[in-house]
Amino acid sequence: MSSTPNFDSIKLAYERIKKDVKHTPIVESSLLNHWLGHRILFKAECLQTIGAFKLRGAMNFLARLQEEGRLPKHVVANSSGNHAQAVAYAAAHFGIKATIFASETISPIKAAATQSYGGELKLFPTRPEADAAVKEASKAPDTVWIPPFNHEDIVAGQGTAALEALNEVGKVDAVFAPCGGGGLLSGTLLATRTLQPDALVIGAEPAEANDASMSLQAGEIVALDYSPNTLADGAATPSVGDVTFPLLQELDDFYEVDEVQIAYWTQWLHHLLKLHIEPTCAMTMAAVAAWAANTTPGQTALVMLSGGNISQASMAKIWERDFLLQPPIIDFEELNEE
Repeated sequence: MSSTPNFDSIKLAYERIKKDVKHTPIVESSLLNHWLGHRILFKAECLQTIGAFKLRGAMNFLARLQEEGRLPKHVVANSSGNHAQAVAYAAAHFGIKATIFASETISPIKAAATQSYGGELKLFPTRPEADAAVKEASKAPDTVWIPPFNHEDIVAGQGTAALEALNEVGKVDAVFAPCGGGGLLSGTLLATRTLQPDALVIGAEPAEANDASMSLQAGEIVALDYSPNTLADGAATPSVGDVTFPLLQELDDFYEVDEVQIAYWTQWLHHLLKLHIEPTCAMTMAAVAAWAANTTPGQTALVMLSGGNISQASMAKIWERDFLLQPPIIDFEELNEE
C-alpha cells in the first residue's frame, strides 16, 4: 500500500506533468442541456495523448521517480487497455523498457496501440492470472511495477484532469466520473472537495462489473470471482484497491449501469458531442440523467470523459440497436405531477 493521496499530491503532480500532457478542452451540447434542463460540461480526456486520462497517472509516477533519482531500467504494468498504452507511452518518453501484462479480453485497438508505443504485451486467460504474473515480474532487478490505480502517484496524476477542469469552468453543482479501480474517481473526489466543496461527487460502474458497488454496500473491498463481460471494458476490474476504496467511501452517490444504458449513452454522446467516446465514460451519463431528473432545473454538472479508444467489435455491439430515435428528454412538468 502506498501513501494516502491528497490535494497537495494532485497539485505537485500537475506541476510535474503539465508540459507533457495535453490540457484537454471542455465541451458541451446545447441540445443535451435543453433536454436535461441543466448545463452539462464534459472534460474531454478522449482527446488526451493516447486517447485517455491514464497518461496523467503514468507520467506522474515516472516523473516522480526521475525527480527522486530512482528511475528504473524497466517498468511492468497490468491493464485492461488504457493504462497499458499510458505506461508504454510514458516509458518511451523516459527512455526505459515497458512490459504489459493483460487478459486476453483486452480491446484489440488498445493492444495494438500499446505495442505501437513500444510496449511488450503478454496476455493471459484471465485478469487475476495477469495480475499474478506482473507481481512476479516486478521482483526482477531494476524493475518497477506501475499499478493501474492503487497508488498515490497514480491517483494524484489522474486527479489533475479534474483540477484543470474545475479551475476552468467555475462553479459546478455535481461532478461525475466512471469507476473501474477507482483512480480517476478518487482523484476527481480529492480535487472537487478542495476546489468545489459544495459540489456532489458521483460515480458509476457497469452492473456487470459491480465490485465497487458491492464493496461500498459491504463496507469492505469485495472482489469479483469472474471476468466481467461488459461494453465498458475500461471498468472491468476485479476489485478496487486499499488506496482508492477509502476515498470512494466519501462519494455522495454511486450508480450501477446496465449494458443497454451503456450502449444508449455511447450512441448519444457520439452524436451530440461529435467525439469518439468510450462506453466506459459514456455510461456515466446514466448517473447524470438520474441526478438531472431529481434535481431542480438550471444546475451545472461536470462529467469526466475518460477516453476514446473503442474496438470495431465493441462498436458493432453498441450499434446492434439504434437508440437515436429515443432522445434523452426529461419532462419536468410530468415529474412534478408525479
